[in-house]
Amino acid sequence: MDTFYYLIQNTLPVAIPLLLVALGGMFSERSGVINIALEGIMLFGAFFGCLFVYFVQSTPIDAQVILLLGMLVAAAAGFLYSLLLSLAAVTMKADQTITGTALNMLIPAAILLFSKMFFNSDGITTNKNFYIKEVPSLSQVPILGKLFFQNTYISVYIGILLLILSSIVFYKTKFGLRLRACGEHPQAADSVGINVYFMRYAGVSLSGILGGIGGFFYAVGVMNGNTNGHTGVAGFGFLALAVMIFGQWKPFKILLAALFFAFLRTVAYSVALIPFLDALNINQTYYKMLPYIATMVVLAFTSKKSRSPKAEGIPYDKGLR
Repeated sequence: MDTFYYLIQNTLPVAIPLLLVALGGMFSERSGVINIALEGIMLFGAFFGCLFVYFVQSTPIDAQVILLLGMLVAAAAGFLYSLLLSLAAVTMKADQTITGTALNMLIPAAILLFSKMFFNSDGITTNKNFYIKEVPSLSQVPILGKLFFQNTYISVYIGILLLILSSIVFYKTKFGLRLRACGEHPQAADSVGINVYFMRYAGVSLSGILGGIGGFFYAVGVMNGNTNGHTGVAGFGFLALAVMIFGQWKPFKILLAALFFAFLRTVAYSVALIPFLDALNINQTYYKMLPYIATMVVLAFTSKKSRSPKAEGIPYDKGLR
């Protein structure tokens, strides 16, 4: 039973960055803009979030308050970086896939250069510990206490809150309805007075905010407060794209997909704690490949049923009706 608790406790901090970045991709693509740049946005947010932590870690501010402030810095960084995609894809009508790829290639090199110049290393290393051993009172609840309120991070609770807020915005507000309309039939949306350009900017900006937060939470919950120019975010941005597609561009399906991939990753790094897998004596490298292999297999079987937004990737032209 202890192994089960361990797996769940370590799955959630990995699932939350995937969830948030995939939700960001959902907002962008449902507005009609393909956001391949999620990997770069994640790294940009993680870098500035960790940079903030680096400068305030020696102050007497509580660790969880620093995490919340770092999250806001990462969100702002992700938002600013996503504006480059909006400018190119929405205003200048550039190819969205090429633009996103270029933005992904720019950031790792820039961060590596900056880190070498100012820190003489490949990235930023912080020594602030955001780990929560247990949440008072709630940690004593039978079963659920051990699963969700012991050996965890506050990022898990923030991620669930952002999931709920995203779902409400997406399904229960005029903004969400207009956003989806712009991704399905922008000409029809424009004909009833909806500013398609603004909605697409908004969708990409939301993806930047969530992607930046997801990148910072990855650095906190997976990389233990570090960000590195070489390793980046280990392909989590691209994995988040797969999670988004597997989740059919719907918030709670995206949550299930994120949990699935995060659980596989946690198992891959915990083979020694699982007697059945340990007894197979298989090289751990093969287990580490498992989440990515599972991604390809799942997408191969589900992609035929996937229904992406109709206007996704098509620059909007007011002259076409």
